[in-house]
Amino acid sequence: MNRRQLFLTAAAFAAVSASPALAAIRTQWTVSLSEGFDALCFLGPLSGKDFYARYYKDELADILPRMPKPAMEAMASLQAEADKENQLLGPGLCTLMSGAWLDTLDAVIAALDAAETAILPPYKASAYWDQKDWDQFIARRPRLRLVLDGLRQAGFVELRRKAMGPTAETRLPALRQKLAGYDVIAEQERLLGRPLDASLEIVLLWFNKPHGIRIQGQRFITGIVWPDEIVLRNAAHEVLHPPFPMDGPAAKAALAVLDQDALLKKIVAEHDPSFGYNSLEGLLNEDMVEALEQIVSERLGFAVEPHVRWERADDGMHVLAAGLYGLLKADGYDRTGGNLEAWTIAAAKGGKLAPATLHAKAAEVTRRPVDQLWPVKAS
Repeated sequence: MNRRQLFLTAAAFAAVSASPALAAIRTQWTVSLSEGFDALCFLGPLSGKDFYARYYKDELADILPRMPKPAMEAMASLQAEADKENQLLGPGLCTLMSGAWLDTLDAVIAALDAAETAILPPYKASAYWDQKDWDQFIARRPRLRLVLDGLRQAGFVELRRKAMGPTAETRLPALRQKLAGYDVIAEQERLLGRPLDASLEIVLLWFNKPHGIRIQGQRFITGIVWPDEIVLRNAAHEVLHPPFPMDGPAAKAALAVLDQDALLKKIVAEHDPSFGYNSLEGLLNEDMVEALEQIVSERLGFAVEPHVRWERADDGMHVLAAGLYGLLKADGYDRTGGNLEAWTIAAAKGGKLAPATLHAKAAEVTRRPVDQLWPVKAS
């Protein structure tokens, strides 16, 4: 599941915003909360991995003494298996299970118990269906059930309520008002060259750091405490996944070229696997979306400078995103829009995705020398 996750942290982006003109807004925004998704995301901190636990030291100090020993043993084994497979455990479960009703922790446990009827049908009908992932999920179900029941016994619901405090009471109405002026869907349709549903649902969580997560439907998870600009960039990003079918002609044409790129293969092999994108296909999926999202953010007025964005994000690994962005801008695609699949096929066949051209554009956008695109040296 990790290939479809997005990482955004407040430190990764400067807050830059502007208000677009209010006219014929197509995007229909919904903002909600979910105790159930928060419980799934809390598996990261609960595992003890510093990548997650550093954000939630107080909450962990509160709940760990009450967690049953069998539940923690099950948690350790689940995380070890996910790490071995380079999977993101909590985010992956959020995506796989998101076709079911998961508003509460009890609802997550009930859906887990009835997975074959509550979770499987929507998951199998979604763009995320993967037989191997489903088989692993079913094999892990007894241990996951043990962990979730342990959270319930240890008082997770009250823990979340105390941690969130009155934040939701003010955050939800303020964010709804802010989002109403941004027509993200119309911009995404213009760049993809295909229609999208006008609805866009944001699920605000407390325990999602450092992830923003695309789930089934035109829905995504983001942080309730993150600034408006990060939430907007999440919105500009997540609905674009996947930018085209990853088993279709555009992806195959691009991957045939990118598979000959030693630099990109080096990035996939050497980057921190905790970020995700642990295959060339996953990197293409993510980085094409990042390039398009940068264009949407620029046009709607909440972007950061491209070189700043790709210098900081995920240790600077998104060289492909910078290169694709530079190629799209050079072609005027940001202004004209078009059919993304057709553009990608033409770029692959026309040599634009070949290392010499792609790396030159990435260097231009990131303001780094071609021979210093990866790894990024500390400044």
